Amino acid sequence: MSDSLVQVDRAVSELRRGAAVRLRAVDSSLLMLAAEMATPERLESLKRTASNADLRLVMTGSRAKVLGLQSKSDSATALSTEFGFDTSTINFLVDPLADRTPAPDLFSFKVMDATRIEQASVTLAKLSRLVPASIIADVDSTTVIGDIVEVEVANIESYMKTAANKLELVSEARVPLEGAENARILAFRPRDGGIEHLAIVVGEPDISKPVLIRLHSECFTGDLLGSLRCDCGNQLRGAIAEMSKAGSGILLYLAQEGRGIGLVNKLRAYRLQDAGFDTVDANFQLGFDSDERSYLPAAQMLRLQGISKVRLMTNNPLKVDALKRHGIEVTERVPHVFPSNQHNQGYLRTKATKSGHLF
Repeated sequence: MSDSLVQVDRAVSELRRGAAVRLRAVDSSLLMLAAEMATPERLESLKRTASNADLRLVMTGSRAKVLGLQSKSDSATALSTEFGFDTSTINFLVDPLADRTPAPDLFSFKVMDATRIEQASVTLAKLSRLVPASIIADVDSTTVIGDIVEVEVANIESYMKTAANKLELVSEARVPLEGAENARILAFRPRDGGIEHLAIVVGEPDISKPVLIRLHSECFTGDLLGSLRCDCGNQLRGAIAEMSKAGSGILLYLAQEGRGIGLVNKLRAYRLQDAGFDTVDANFQLGFDSDERSYLPAAQMLRLQGISKVRLMTNNPLKVDALKRHGIEVTERVPHVFPSNQHNQGYLRTKATKSGHLF
């Protein structure tokens, strides 16, 4: 069994509980703490473990641009300062919802394009569903450091692709649904462990013909609670009803909450939207791209079901392009539109004007 996924998953677990992890590349090594989890005690421990090496803060290019600290490219940005990083400064730099006083002197920071290993630390923070920023310190590659979890940069970089390519069917059952009594749910999981994605199969699709498909990213607030801030719940139930009416179809329920940023960060984005930012700019404020999702898992799930041609139920042309890029032929885009309400009108307008959705 390959340990590449296990290595990253262990690092994610450590970061989420506030521990430091070690990243290794061919020619470099560093210690990393998730910026969101920084406390005075953890920062001091990080410095001691790194033999009092200077700390740096790494953030995405999106967040750096918001702060006016962007380096020469749009890639991740590394900051250093002779004054050091305390929790107040870190919170100011990485969290748009943090107390903005006292504000640090932004001109005191040295701004640099992140190296490959520094970029990987931000990617790991994203995989951890934390704010996409890290506190790092260089350590000599030959230094032995206790029981700290180590992870190879190459495994971080390939994690999403590896997890998708290793998906396999692990369970299925008949689950009669309201409006679609002839339905089954199939669960897919990477063979080395990891997050499950689901396929809701309505009827008995004829895989010799293009199958009616919807790619639906999980939305706890919309799908389960009926939130009016989005149209996800309507899209979920409406797609299942439409597939039942058509005789068959498959809804892929993807574990990519909040366009891939996770539930906690989605709630943070909601607070920023309440402060006046639209859904895209709220993501930028937090340091994320407008859409962090990957559709490689969806393509792999379709292949595992013997499906190569689909009629895709979506308003998002990027989903069409993504499936084609991953080897699935999209013979038709099937519109999937529902009436707006007073709470999601701005959200839907932004999806149309900034994300290219077709309504």
